[in-house]
Order: sequence, then C-alpha cells, then structure tokens
Amino acid sequence: ISFSYFGASPALMGACTERNINLAFCRPNGRFLARATGESNGNVLLRRQQYRVADDEMKSCCIAKNMVSGKVFNARWSLERTLRDHRFQVDTTVLKQASENLQRALGEIAKVENLDSLRGLEGEAAARYFDVFDCLLLNNKNMFFFAGRSRRPPLDPVNAMLSFIYTIL
Repeated sequence: ISFSYFGASPALMGACTERNINLAFCRPNGRFLARATGESNGNVLLRRQQYRVADDEMKSCCIAKNMVSGKVFNARWSLERTLRDHRFQVDTTVLKQASENLQRALGEIAKVENLDSLRGLEGEAAARYFDVFDCLLLNNKNMFFFAGRSRRPPLDPVNAMLSFIYTIL
C-alpha cells in the first residue's frame, strides 16, 4: 500500500501481478485511488449461489453471525493477551470488565436470528472494545494515544506513523 503520489512503473506492476502481489495506491490522507491485482478466475456458479444467500435473510444472518463472532472473539482475545502479558502496566479491572462484556456479547450473537439485531450487537461490542482501546497502547502515551473512533484518518498518516516509529526506536 502506498500513501503517496509516487507511482510504480508498469514493469513493476506487471511483475507484482504475475506473482499475485496486490498493489494499492492511496492519497497521503488515506483515501483510496487505485489498485493493481493479478488475474482472477471468476466462478459464475459460486457468484450465483452468493446472490441466492444474500437474498435469504436467515442464511445471510447465519454467515454474518460467524463473521461477527470472529471479530468479537479476536477483540476479546486481544484484551486477554494484554491482561496476561502486561498486567502491571494496565488497568486490569477495566480490561477484565470489557472482556466479560465481549464474552456476554458472544453468547448473545450466537442466539440472534435477524440481521438488524446482529448489527446492534456488533456495534455494542465494538463500542465496548474501543472504549478501552487506549489502555492497550502502552508506549509514548503523550504522542500515541486513542481518543476515539473516526471515519477520517489523520491528515498525514505516513508522517504520523514515521514519527511514531522514530520515537520508539
């Protein structure tokens, strides 16, 4: 992924796509511009079945439940790993409570029967995770912190990341 206006030569793009290496080009603020990918083999029968499932809310909900469960499970796992590896550096009470909330959410997600309810549970679980996300950032808290979710990335994510990497080295 390139976050600049520097391009890639057609020869480089061709070599990458031949090796199934995808290239993505974004503006410095993170907005997507273009992508180069290798040859893809479409499967008409698979695509038709995907459309059938998308039109059936029960089947769609079943698939979406698995995806949302994986997302919530991984978020909880991240909290548990932080509790295990950095228990003396973090607020264990807050992280344990968030982990328990995510565990309860997993049980509710397993029982849900419609997509709207599933979306609500996913949103609540994401809110619980991101409420404590700043606790997971342990170094350079004065420069690298999480204040809240935003649809817009920083104006210059490349320089922000480079300065962060420089400060931790």
